Amino acid sequence: MKQKFDIISSTCVPLPLENVDTDQIIPARFLKATTREESFFGENLFRDWRYNPDGSLNKDFVLNDPTYSGEILVAGKNFGSGSSREHAAWAIAGYGFRVVISSFFADIHKNNELNNFVLPVVVSEEFLAELFKSIKENPKTIVEVDLPNQTVTNKATGKSEKFEINGYKKYCLMNALDDIDFLLENKEKTEAWENKANA
Repeated sequence: MKQKFDIISSTCVPLPLENVDTDQIIPARFLKATTREESFFGENLFRDWRYNPDGSLNKDFVLNDPTYSGEILVAGKNFGSGSSREHAAWAIAGYGFRVVISSFFADIHKNNELNNFVLPVVVSEEFLAELFKSIKENPKTIVEVDLPNQTVTNKATGKSEKFEINGYKKYCLMNALDDIDFLLENKEKTEAWENKANA
């Protein structure tokens, strides 16, 4: 779902695991779907961790713990490694996460998140460790992600870090535009350039 990004202040869901790959985010058996059905993919985010083999809820997994909630997923280093499946980003967005914070993302998955209106925020390992500590001590800890100023702030400690984002993707997120929307928004400019070039 396209939503304009500005400042997001939210509690967080902590996933302090490193090297979480796209098969763990959305198992391969769910890739037969060729259209993006957000509810379907959201329901199966981290499927093999959320559910036991008999289909019952794994109460030890963080998404099944009512203590934690929010629009921000705080994940360990090297998030989204493995195959390039865009379905992983569909699942994250479909569950309701608007931001994923980590100290490192696999490049293709990072771009897939951006293309699906999920903001990947890269922070230092020290800042990430502090976030995990704050959330563990108080699950109601608020994290503020300010896209216009490209800052992320741990409200529990007051500490902030800057994060990088491609200027084009930043514009698209702030205006709820996908690549096609952007082209349509600039249709007149494109046509004017073509007319000038062909004159």
